[in-house]
Amino acid sequence: MDPDDCCKNGDSADANGQPAKRQRPTPTTITAAEIAEEFSHHDPSVARINNGSFGSCPKSVLAAQLEWQHRFLRQPDDFYFNQLQPGLLRSRSFVKELINAADVDEVSLVDNATTAAAIVLQHVSWAFAEGIFCRGDAVVMLHYAYGAVKKSIHAYVARAGGHVIEVHLPFPVSSVQEIVREFRKALELGKANGRRVRLAVIDHVTSMPSVVIPVKVLTSICREEGVDQVFVDAAHAIGNVEIDVQDIGADFYTSNLHKWFFSPPSVAFLYTKKCSASSGLHHPVVSHEYGNGLPLESGWIGTRDYSSQLVVPSVMNFVNRFEGGIEGIRRRNHEKVVEMGNILAEAWGTHLGSPPDMCCSMAMVGLPGSLGISSEKDALELRSLLRDEFRVEVPIYYQRPKDGEVVEDGNSAVTGYVRISHQVYNVKDDYLRLRDAVHKLVHDGFNCTMLQSK
Repeated sequence: MDPDDCCKNGDSADANGQPAKRQRPTPTTITAAEIAEEFSHHDPSVARINNGSFGSCPKSVLAAQLEWQHRFLRQPDDFYFNQLQPGLLRSRSFVKELINAADVDEVSLVDNATTAAAIVLQHVSWAFAEGIFCRGDAVVMLHYAYGAVKKSIHAYVARAGGHVIEVHLPFPVSSVQEIVREFRKALELGKANGRRVRLAVIDHVTSMPSVVIPVKVLTSICREEGVDQVFVDAAHAIGNVEIDVQDIGADFYTSNLHKWFFSPPSVAFLYTKKCSASSGLHHPVVSHEYGNGLPLESGWIGTRDYSSQLVVPSVMNFVNRFEGGIEGIRRRNHEKVVEMGNILAEAWGTHLGSPPDMCCSMAMVGLPGSLGISSEKDALELRSLLRDEFRVEVPIYYQRPKDGEVVEDGNSAVTGYVRISHQVYNVKDDYLRLRDAVHKLVHDGFNCTMLQSK
């Protein structure tokens, strides 16, 4: 496959590699057999219902990636001087259209959302260090922020003098209003004693537990309350939920393309709204492009494999083989994961961790309380047991029970939730294998204390 074929299926590109218009799905819809072939490199013995952790990449995109790698190896100088930047611009242009950015220069390609967070948080730390922000001013983040991002906030911002405040969100959650209420409380705490809230870090889709957060509403509240900058960590978003960065209104927005957008690892975009907040942003790896703008700085950080960033047009070709393109994939994945979640919850006598409209292509499903999950260690060991003995791959979340909380049938409290994903390669049998594995553990009288004795 030649990467120059990436603008087939109905769309042309201009001289700079920018798409002339948004790609439209092709008339021919991909078949189930073709989907199976695209993902035939997956281990067929595993019920893989954990797309959320590492994503998935179809064979056709992997073939395009290999061709880009060969282009570099055949003639590195020509690749660097004549092909790399036009190719990256083409990918950035497709992302611009997907997220409704106003300008392609607002879109940079980076390794992953963690790198994007480092770019934004480095910028904030400089503001504290240079006296633009006052020591003790606050940064607000969600308690369920991704672990690496939470640590980055402490590493960059707290060390520079910022005061970090966590928004403790409820789980299970029953409404958007619960999240809004707790977020407002955290902002009030951030403004106590004359402090200013300089940055709010908001997840679009929390990783664990997985909940869709009302980012537009929270961003609007930040504007009302005088928060200087808003950074949306949307690692799970593109290909999973609708993204309109102009409508959301945040200063910074990042998402991984290798999780739900079928790209090979690793590639993400960082959107930086053209405003005073985004001036002076720099990539943490300084190269000779330093000072030429974040897109160019990110587009050359030394000799490395840039192929995952160059295959976005090929990914578009893949998703447009599906009815409705990426929007259709997203809608069907959501419907299926809710359906499968309800099947599991009914079978186990439990419940979903959030209403369907606060799920995306992932859903949290309560496990039977009799499993006795009493710690994060128990959750991790039970996950390993499901992988090793039942060939089911699914993350498990430990939730400390509230006082008096019990399952409806009066048995033990629900303290563990599986986070199930649905991607185009999944089939119903994947979830039935999980259902039956848990049934067997319950029938055999299994309890997590048995794992501790091994």
